Amino acid sequence: MPPLHTLKGVGPKTEALFARLGIIDTDSLIHYYPRTYDIYEAPAEIRFLEESTVAAITATVTTGVYINKVRNLQVVTTTVADQTGRLPVTWFNMPYLRSTLKKGSVFVLRGRITRKQGKLQMEHPEIFTPAAYEEILHSLQPIYALTSGLSNKTIVKLLHQALEDGYLYQEYLSQEYRERYHLADCNFALSAIHFPKNMQELIAARRRLVFDEFLLFILAVRLLKEKTESTVNTFPMHTVWTTEEIIENLPYALTKAQQNVWHEIERDLSGYGLMSRLVQGDVGSGKTILAFLAMIMTAENGYQAVLMAPTEVLARQHFQAMEKLLKEQEIDFCHPLLLTGSDTAREKREKYAQIASKEANIVIGTHALIQEKVQYNQLALVITDEQHRFGVKQREALTTMGNPPNVLVMSATPIPRTLAIIIYGDLDISVIDELPAQRLPVKNCVVDTSYRPKAYAFMEQQIRQGRQVYVICPMVEESEGMDGENVLDYTAKLQQIFPSDIKIAFLHGKMHSREKNKIMESFAAGEIQILVSTTVIEVGVNVPNATVMMVENAERFGLAQLHQLRGRVGRGEHQSYCIFMQGNKEKETSKRLEILNKSNDGFYIAEEDLKLRGPGDFFGIRQSGLLEFKLGDIYQDGDILKAASETAAQILELDENLSLEQNEILKQRLKAYMQEDLENLGI
Repeated sequence: MPPLHTLKGVGPKTEALFARLGIIDTDSLIHYYPRTYDIYEAPAEIRFLEESTVAAITATVTTGVYINKVRNLQVVTTTVADQTGRLPVTWFNMPYLRSTLKKGSVFVLRGRITRKQGKLQMEHPEIFTPAAYEEILHSLQPIYALTSGLSNKTIVKLLHQALEDGYLYQEYLSQEYRERYHLADCNFALSAIHFPKNMQELIAARRRLVFDEFLLFILAVRLLKEKTESTVNTFPMHTVWTTEEIIENLPYALTKAQQNVWHEIERDLSGYGLMSRLVQGDVGSGKTILAFLAMIMTAENGYQAVLMAPTEVLARQHFQAMEKLLKEQEIDFCHPLLLTGSDTAREKREKYAQIASKEANIVIGTHALIQEKVQYNQLALVITDEQHRFGVKQREALTTMGNPPNVLVMSATPIPRTLAIIIYGDLDISVIDELPAQRLPVKNCVVDTSYRPKAYAFMEQQIRQGRQVYVICPMVEESEGMDGENVLDYTAKLQQIFPSDIKIAFLHGKMHSREKNKIMESFAAGEIQILVSTTVIEVGVNVPNATVMMVENAERFGLAQLHQLRGRVGRGEHQSYCIFMQGNKEKETSKRLEILNKSNDGFYIAEEDLKLRGPGDFFGIRQSGLLEFKLGDIYQDGDILKAASETAAQILELDENLSLEQNEILKQRLKAYMQEDLENLGI
């Protein structure tokens, strides 16, 4: 595909801004899907307007236009009316409106409804003539995730250009499959996902693109499974007494579910074939101790084991927990080592030497573990979490010193079993379906925004008792066309509300990893009382002292993700609480959130969430970035996932190496998706 600068109006500066979003050519531009859509609905009457909504009204200008200077802002105000009421309207830094908004003229105004001094008003609306609004009525306008310096308008303009220039893709899916599963043509889908004429077109476009994502993923997983299944375990192990003694000496008893799963892991490690196992367990169900037992068994058998965590803070916590366990159990044959991206060059050199010589036989770290300079010595076990699904490339990186290792994947995402079997097709599945007896269940409440003052008072009360608080917001900063609390403004607001001795900090994904680690470490050490964050803390860190989790705009998250977030509290001896703040008053939203209010069981929540979802639910409701699908959500798109799974099975049954001419385009797509991994699979 041609580079971005071949499009009209893209100079080096614009190209650099797009590169920040990962857009480097027309292909990545066309596959940069909208984050949501603005729907231009029929104008409402003023008497029916509600606070915190975006609405359109057809109204007459009833007063003059006034301009006031407030600090460095020019605030433009007027009043409009229809037959049902009057409404003050405000714009910022648009003094030229004085000549447009003549008294007695009629416009359609569309903007956010806010409340100031007890009265509703409309802020900074778009202005249309009734005829111009009629033209865009019911249309869906795409809204994209932006970076500073890049506007939505620029992305829209370039997409129109790219799509009109006719960058067409060859269809790889036969008509038979498209008809069977009601799938649109791939070029129609790529155009309509950006510029749908109506909701039906959008649903059809999204269905096809989600199907493509799932199909490529499942094909990759199936091909990987075949390679793994035919690989002999070259690290024969025998069961060891040490693990039994650890289990006996733990200050708590393993649950029945933990014991069952441990026996499955133990059986795999001492079997003839390579282990490829997923351990699914709700937040707090005790997966980590099983990972530690597997690593200790591997080390006692004379091999190396690796545990890879998604964040540096979590890697450090795992390392400290492992050191503590080994010390308490007086185990001297395990030599753990922590390897992270923030190690100095000298530290890395020393650690690489310890790994290469097998002086370190248990290695814990972040993605730094798969850097090319790391040379393992008989690496027999790799444990990762679901955020690091291992493709062929990563497995190859970890087998530079010989044979492929056993793989154990830990997942706290409650996926219904029917979907888990498809998603984790290359792994055997174990489930820990009970929580340790000593865990106090989290107390939940779902409230609207009027409850905020009470929530703040409760948070302060908990802090005065020595506890800590998480507040989750859906956005990092204020975003054009998007409603919801954002981390930066919310932190500033809380700093005004709470006494100055309460330390408040923020955390979000755009921060540098060193900065993120510093904040998380300060929070873990109790130096920060309130942490305002995006969902970046979802896979975060273990802070037993944090007892309150408040989620703003809870309706904007998937239930499984809210359940994951709630898992950040309830980890210590103190009673914990989760406050789900509902930003809108819709009954359907309340119904969904009530599921969380009633239950702390992740699997139940996932199943109930599936039942409540409909095809129009994909606005603003994303589950966690599980498996990094751009559009697909395995919860709401379960039917598409099953269709893609059936298709993958049929394609491979007829052509196991994708060598037939009819699958050549699919093979090329899969190659691009797996980034050349197919060669490693002998295809």
